[in-house]
Amino acid sequence: MSPLASTTVDLARIQFATTTLYHFLFVPLTLGLAPLVAVMQTLWYRSGDEAWLRLTRFFGTLLLINFAIGVATGLVQEFEFGMNWSVYSKFVGNVFGAPLAIEGLAAFFLEATFLGLWIFGWNRLSKRIHLATIWIVAAGTWMSAYFILVANSWMQHPVGYKIVDGEAQLTSVWKLLSNEFALRAYLHTILAGLIFGSIVMLGVACWHFLRGHDVELFRRAAKLALIVAVPVTLLQLVVGNRFGEAVTSAQSMKIAASEAQWNTCQPCGFSAFQIGGFTKDDPTPSFSITIPRLLSYMATGSFNGEVQGLNQLQAQEESQHGPGNYMPNVRVIYWSMRIMAYMGVLMFMVAALGAWLYWKKKLETARWFHRIALVAIAFPYIAASAGWVLTEMGRQPWIVQGLLKTSEANSPSVGTAWIAVSLAVFVTLYLVLGIVDFVLMRRYSRPEPPPAREEVTRPAVQF
Repeated sequence: MSPLASTTVDLARIQFATTTLYHFLFVPLTLGLAPLVAVMQTLWYRSGDEAWLRLTRFFGTLLLINFAIGVATGLVQEFEFGMNWSVYSKFVGNVFGAPLAIEGLAAFFLEATFLGLWIFGWNRLSKRIHLATIWIVAAGTWMSAYFILVANSWMQHPVGYKIVDGEAQLTSVWKLLSNEFALRAYLHTILAGLIFGSIVMLGVACWHFLRGHDVELFRRAAKLALIVAVPVTLLQLVVGNRFGEAVTSAQSMKIAASEAQWNTCQPCGFSAFQIGGFTKDDPTPSFSITIPRLLSYMATGSFNGEVQGLNQLQAQEESQHGPGNYMPNVRVIYWSMRIMAYMGVLMFMVAALGAWLYWKKKLETARWFHRIALVAIAFPYIAASAGWVLTEMGRQPWIVQGLLKTSEANSPSVGTAWIAVSLAVFVTLYLVLGIVDFVLMRRYSRPEPPPAREEVTRPAVQF
């Protein structure tokens, strides 16, 4: 059995994967909770109903905890680019500089600044101005996500560049910012964020239903969560399906690996489950539940579309880039895709069932559903993690699709020992932060929201 990591590149990949996956556990919840909290505060502003103020401050606390730990883990990624991946950083620096600078200097500082105003602006700003700050925070988080995805999508589908002296040079900012791959990935990510926020909010509300805590108050939160969750989970299934066309165009190998499709087919079925068939030496599964023509539709938009196989794509890559293995880990990509898709279906079913119970006026008393909703809090985290594994590992062996291999992109002066030590430190630190986050989120989501303070409902400054 080969060791998990035998080279400096392997350790650097594991370290960056650990950082990215851990960081991404916090990003989507921020993307989803921020607008939901803003909606709650808007409802309080428009109606004067104290219940919405209590919910705003309750879920706003969870937003702040999640945001703080997300920032702490995200900053590490910036340093890893230069420390462990200096060849990569030099290659993409002239392209990445623009979107990452805008994200850091504009979007991130926008959300951080106005989040501070929101935190300390209670009783100091007028209700209108204070409401504006949380909406700006929500806009800032969505802007930040866009520019990060512009950078990441260039790695998946490079556009608007030319190679000069072995480095990528940006030739068109517009092509970079309007990259079709980035736009589809952005929509996919924003919908994932809204799913995170609504499913977590629904789960928290159901926990309070189980305990009999302020049922009428959390009924409002559950209603808002379901209003968002039902259409968004359904739309995400459609968007995720159509995203396959963009991936097929830019990364045919990823699509073929996600189905363990070794030879070109037309039309192609989608296996809901299979045993075996994940290696070149054993390409035929011993058992498979296949939905006819579905892969063709997901990959091409036509039920009769052609999907190229791994063997044919490997031959094309070798003829274009030279000898080597251009296939990702087929088993990992296959199951990552299905875990993500199945979690998406389950979340839609939970949301639809919750909406039906709400319509029947049984949501507050259906204790069996409350337990399901609590378990469902884990579903978006599992789906998002599987999605990122699919996105990043499905591109291998390329760190920039078709331009730079991962094996050639690391820092030559950084040794295995240093990366191993720093990896151990990061894992330990992230375990501690994970425990802290869990304890804080659990602590502040369990008690009933306190009554709104008198001074908060009448801000000192009036406009």
